[in-house]
Amino acid sequence: MSLSTLFNRRINRLGSRDFLKAIRPFVGLFVVLLLFAMDAELRSLFFKGSNFKMILTQTVIVAIGAMGMTLVIVSGGIDLSAGSVVALCSVVTAKLIEQGHGFAVVLLLTVLAGGLVGLANGGIITAFRMMPFIVTLGMMGIARGISKWLANNQTVNPEQPLESVNSLMDNSQSPLTFSPLPDGVWLALGLAVLMAVVLRSTVFGRYVFAIGSNEDTARLCGIRVNFNKVVIYALAGAFFGLAGVMQFSRLTQGDPSVAIGLELQIIAAVVIGGASLSGGAGSIPGSVIGAFMMACLANGSGIKDWPNYMQEIIIGVVIILAVGMDKVEPFIQRLFKRQSSSN
Repeated sequence: MSLSTLFNRRINRLGSRDFLKAIRPFVGLFVVLLLFAMDAELRSLFFKGSNFKMILTQTVIVAIGAMGMTLVIVSGGIDLSAGSVVALCSVVTAKLIEQGHGFAVVLLLTVLAGGLVGLANGGIITAFRMMPFIVTLGMMGIARGISKWLANNQTVNPEQPLESVNSLMDNSQSPLTFSPLPDGVWLALGLAVLMAVVLRSTVFGRYVFAIGSNEDTARLCGIRVNFNKVVIYALAGAFFGLAGVMQFSRLTQGDPSVAIGLELQIIAAVVIGGASLSGGAGSIPGSVIGAFMMACLANGSGIKDWPNYMQEIIIGVVIILAVGMDKVEPFIQRLFKRQSSSN
């Protein structure tokens, strides 16, 4: 049996459109790495174990946030408060460490704080039938204001640092080699595997896709749409809270002014990863690859010493191309069908 026949059978079994959406972020990452490999200067500095360790560390915050945002976007919603929640939770982490709490308590309470913000988002959206865009836009300002109030409008630097938290994003150990990776990278990878299973292989995951595909139909099928929406936003908030812990670990201080615009990076990672902003499509692996691709672009731009505006332009073009693939995929789908029928 020829390779093309096996490929076509795989296409027919999964559906060519779903298959293309699944591989799109991986193809995009391959193209980016291929372009970098063609540049001699980039090739010598970019493709190093120590550099990939740095890229993976830089990916963690966006990747963790993207896992929560994937749930929201697949369900047909949006959460613009992500960056502010990350800043708030970095301050909460610093305050808890100042009070002398241990690692487990700091992690649990910070994630809970993020989850409560998400719970408020989901509750308001479902109870008052308001647009997620408006509710989370308002929560963006509320969370940012609370973080500044808690921090007294300044950075919070615990006098007695908690090494177990600080080490989560510390890649200074063996800086010239790929391993060992920081604990935060392993935590993000473990969560990605877990959430990929949850989203694709559990009843809750099927509910998320059903709500995003057609909310009215999901309700007629007996799915508790409002309850599941609240759970989705609460889980997303918990992920943003964990990203806040990582943000504190990266800076070793709680800063209420950080993560401005981070929600756009998180949404961009999810979109690059193959999610549809209209809901019903997306994946955790795709979102994580999208976050990694953005970190690679930023790292490569830094090596080339391109200014920040050039990096922003490049990432903006990549986002447009990623969304534009939704228009190209139907054409490719018809092409595969023609090849399948001819075989």
